[in-house]
Amino acid sequence: MGVSMILSNEQLLQAYQSSILSIYDEIIVTNLKGMILFRSGELKNFWSTNSISLKGRMFTELEEISFFGDPILQLLNREVHSLQLKAWNGSHMLITVYTSNSDSEELIIWGLKGISDQLDDSTEISDGEVTKHTPSIVVHSPKMRDVLNTIEMVSKVPTSVLLLGESGVGKEMIAKTIHQLGNRSSKPFIAVNCGAIPENLLESELFGYVGGAFSGANKNGAPGKFELANEGIIFLDEIAEMPMNLQVKLLRILQEKEVTPLGSSKSIHIDVQIIAATNQSLEKMVREGRFREDLYYRLNVVPIEIPSLRERIEEIPYLIYHFAAKYNTLYNRNINILPDAIDLLCIYDWPGNVRQLENTIERIVVTSRELNVNASLVYHCIPWKKDTIKEPPIINHIMPLEEAVDMIEEQLIKMAMDKYKSVKLAAKVLDISQPTMSRKYKKIREKIQEETLSPSNKRKILEQHLNKQLRSMAIVTSAAIHPEDISELVNHNASSSNPTFQKVQKKLTQIREQEGIIEWVYIFKAVDHNKLLTIVADEDFVIPPGVLYDGPPEMMEVAFEAMNGIAGVTPLYEDIYGEWKTSFSPIIDHDGKVLAIIGFDHSKSYIENELKKIENMLKTN
Repeated sequence: MGVSMILSNEQLLQAYQSSILSIYDEIIVTNLKGMILFRSGELKNFWSTNSISLKGRMFTELEEISFFGDPILQLLNREVHSLQLKAWNGSHMLITVYTSNSDSEELIIWGLKGISDQLDDSTEISDGEVTKHTPSIVVHSPKMRDVLNTIEMVSKVPTSVLLLGESGVGKEMIAKTIHQLGNRSSKPFIAVNCGAIPENLLESELFGYVGGAFSGANKNGAPGKFELANEGIIFLDEIAEMPMNLQVKLLRILQEKEVTPLGSSKSIHIDVQIIAATNQSLEKMVREGRFREDLYYRLNVVPIEIPSLRERIEEIPYLIYHFAAKYNTLYNRNINILPDAIDLLCIYDWPGNVRQLENTIERIVVTSRELNVNASLVYHCIPWKKDTIKEPPIINHIMPLEEAVDMIEEQLIKMAMDKYKSVKLAAKVLDISQPTMSRKYKKIREKIQEETLSPSNKRKILEQHLNKQLRSMAIVTSAAIHPEDISELVNHNASSSNPTFQKVQKKLTQIREQEGIIEWVYIFKAVDHNKLLTIVADEDFVIPPGVLYDGPPEMMEVAFEAMNGIAGVTPLYEDIYGEWKTSFSPIIDHDGKVLAIIGFDHSKSYIENELKKIENMLKTN
C-alpha cells in the first residue's frame, strides 16, 4: 500500500496526523530499518515506556517486550501489510503499514488501533478458544489443557468429582468452571471449607438443623449447605478434614440422595452434585484408618489432578499479565511488569502456587510507586529463603580442574544474581545467553534445596533434572514457532524456495546458535507406517525436507507421544547419524490441534558432560 509524496519528515507527520489518527489510536513513523522517528497519538495503557524514550529506539526492540512472536519483523519485511496482534499484557490491536517517500529517505508509517472485546461479559477467551459462561482460566500448558478437557467432559454429567493438588493450585476455580460449563450453571454453587469450620459447628452448617436442636439454635431452624445447594453443586474443600462421624452422613447423602437436619427425624430429598477437593493423599488416610474407604470410592469417581505451578512454568508469564490486568482494573492503577521482572518471577518456586503468585502480583500493583516495575523492585516482594545465596566457595586445596570450574561458575552466578536481581542483567554481565543463565541459576537453587536429602534420593532427583531442563527448554522454545507457518508447510508440502520455509529455517538456525547446546533443530510430522517426515530444519540438519525418518523404538515412542500433545525427552539412543538424546515438544494451533513436533538433538558428549557435573555435585564420582 504505497503513497508517494515529496515532503520533509516534519511535514509528512503533520500531513498524515489528522487523517490517520481519525482511523487509528496512534501512529509511529520509522525508517526502513525500523528506527522510530516520530510518534503521535497514544494507544492507552500499552507501551511500557514513555513517548520520549520511544524516539530513536528500534521498533523490533519493542517487539520482544510487547508482542507474542515476531509480527513487526513480518511487517518490516513486507510479508503482510496488516496484522491483528495479541500483546503480552493481554490487549488486542490492529497494526497496518503504509510506506511513503520523503525528501531524504523512504519511511514506514505504522497505524495502531486497539481492539475492544466484542464479546459479552459472560464470555471469556482462554487459550485461543471462546467459552461461554466460563471463569477466566489461563491455559498454556499440556497438563492444564488436559485438565480443561476433563472438566469439559465431567461438567455434562452429575457424577462426583475429586480435585487433587497442592494448596493454591486453583481447585475452587476448577470447581466453579465445572459448575458454569454444565447443565447446573443456573442453579446454586455452594462452597464449604471443611477445615475452616469448627467440628462442633460443621454438622449443623452442612446438614442444617430444626428449632431447638441445640442450645442457642434459631427457633425456626436453618437449612444446611446441602439443602441450599439443591439442584446445583456443593464444593467440599479440604474434605480430608471432615470428622469420621460426619463422613458417615456424607456417605448416606451420596447413596440415598437424602439429608437429615440436626434434631430432626425427617429426611429431605436433595439433588446435589458433589465436588470434593484435598491436598492430602486420601488413599494413605484410608490405609491409616482416618478416612472411610467406602466414602473415598464414592468421591473418587472422576479424580482430576491439578498440576503445581512448578510443573507448568510456561504459564507463569501469562498468569502474571492476567493478574496484573485484574488488579490494575480493580484498583484503578496502570502498573506494567517488565520482562526482566517476569524472568525473576519465573525462577521462584512458588510453594503457594497460583494463589501465592496472585497475591504477589496484587501486592506489586498496590504498593509500587513506579509505573514500570523492573526486577530489582520485584525482588523484594518474593520471600527468598535466607540460604538461597550462600557464601562463595573458597578453593584452598588441589582438586580436579573441571570441578573447580563448576564451583567458580556457581559462585559467579550467585554473585551476579545477588547484585542485579535479574536473569537478563546477570546474563549480560556474565556474557552468556539468557536461557542458559535461567537454567544454570534454577539448577543451583534446586541443588541448595536438595542438599538435605539422602544420597540415594539426591541421585534419583538430579538424574531426572537434566531431562526436566531439556523438556522445559523444548516447550518454551517451541512457543517461538508460529503455528500458522507450520500449518502452511504441513498442508502444502512447501519446498525450500517457499518464503515461509526459509523464514522458519532461519528461525530454527537462530535457536540452535543461540542455545549453543543443541546439535540440530528440526520439525517432523507423523505419517503412515509409524514414520516421521521432515518438514523443515536448521541449515545444518542432515535429513532433507520431505524425507522419511524411522528411528529406534525408544526415540519414536517419545516422538509419537509428542504428536499426541505430550512433550518428552528420549533416553540416549543410537541411529545412523550418531548417539543422541532428543527432546520433543508439540506445535499446537489455536484450536488445540497438534500440527507437528519440534525436536532438539543433544550429542552424547554433551549429555555425558552434564551427567558428570551431576556426579560432581553428588560427590560420588
